Amino acid sequence: MSRSTSPTLETRWHALAPLWQGHSPAIHTGLPHEQLAPAWQILMLGDGSPTRHLTLLTREVIEVDVIDMASIGMAPDDAPAQIEVVPGPRLRRQVWLRTASGQRLAYAVSWWDANHVDEYLQNRALPIWDNLSQLHSELYRDIQGIYYGDSAALAAEFQETGPFWGRHYLFWHSGQPLTLIYEVFSPYLQRYLGAMGGGDWLRSHPPSR
Repeated sequence: MSRSTSPTLETRWHALAPLWQGHSPAIHTGLPHEQLAPAWQILMLGDGSPTRHLTLLTREVIEVDVIDMASIGMAPDDAPAQIEVVPGPRLRRQVWLRTASGQRLAYAVSWWDANHVDEYLQNRALPIWDNLSQLHSELYRDIQGIYYGDSAALAAEFQETGPFWGRHYLFWHSGQPLTLIYEVFSPYLQRYLGAMGGGDWLRSHPPSR
């Protein structure tokens, strides 16, 4: 992919190759601080808007570069299993979240009911949270998984060395699943949040085979 911020068509999305991954109860109880530093846990495991968090951290407007809006029908799309609760046919949206000055901070891919996506993404150039806030939608962010892993594509695009921390979650609205979202954050955020942690902990807690 080009480093340009202009939209380009993407036919695949960038999942991490996990070195470690966690689900409940790790998500609900939190992780050891030597595995993921407290400030990073607020970002990764909290239920607040990541766009709002990034704005507060950087003191810049967070903008969206849409790189993919693809109809995928009922294909599983190599997405997390929770894609099954999102009604189809589905549309996949990929974006970079960046500061107004051009620094990429996060990558996100989301899956929507194609028949209703325009109701919630009325301005597709805005972050999801900004669109939904304008509608005064009541939402529940249901975090389903957290990952620590590698991606050569994201390393090139972030211009940062991995591994990276990522997560996926469902947005619920009026008791119904609205969208499934997978996010990966750039290590550039260590300038604001401090060291992430992860590497030393993983070396002393190797994944079981």
